[in-house]
Amino acid sequence: MIGYSPGMKILIRVVITAVALWTATALVDGVDVGGDSAVKRTLTFLAAGAVFGIVNAVVKPVVRLLGCALYALTLGLFALVVNAALLALTGWLSGGLGLEFHVRWFWPALWGAVIVSVVSWLLSLFVSDD
Repeated sequence: MIGYSPGMKILIRVVITAVALWTATALVDGVDVGGDSAVKRTLTFLAAGAVFGIVNAVVKPVVRLLGCALYALTLGLFALVVNAALLALTGWLSGGLGLEFHVRWFWPALWGAVIVSVVSWLLSLFVSDD
């Protein structure tokens, strides 16, 4: 994202994550968002996207460091479990913040994390220059 200010980069990343979370809720039963209006659901997606970004920025590096042997042992497949746990943690934290974003269990978290990763990657191709 060359040429964007740091604040704009964060905003773009949150919007991309919000779209990816929306896609996951549309495709995976067990990853849900509540709200009685489209505006409220959109704001929930944006807030959950911000929470997911913070969780990934803070927790993921620690888990990678502590679990590097599992990453090597499973040839990287452990990353799927980590991403599922981070999505489930995002759902839990969102509930604690009063957001209506919920992840019910491990399997919806796993498939939701896969979808969020793929959609985020695809959308990032359109906005990133680096």
